[in-house]
Amino acid sequence: MAMDERGKAFESKWAHDAEMRFKVEAKRNRALGEWAAAKKCSLSYGVIEQSGPDHAPHFVIETRVGTHPPERGEGGSKREAQRAAASAFLRKQGVDV
Repeated sequence: MAMDERGKAFESKWAHDAEMRFKVEAKRNRALGEWAAAKKCSLSYGVIEQSGPDHAPHFVIETRVGTHPPERGEGGSKREAQRAAASAFLRKQGVDV
């Protein structure tokens, strides 16, 4: 296999993996929303901390669901931190995500 072919194959696989990772991560927020709705609980996210330079920010987000203890998530974007917080909350509740 020529170098160009290997590069294209790698890019193709990486693009597919990145797309799949995005879909899986996006499901965390939806899964938490569905879980909260099924339990008739309110759901909110709040920015706890924002740091770092404009080109490389860091966010700490807290998710609050009803009367359950809040969970935090961190990431390079608000969306990434929300997904991490949603995932942490669901894991604590025994939901596999």
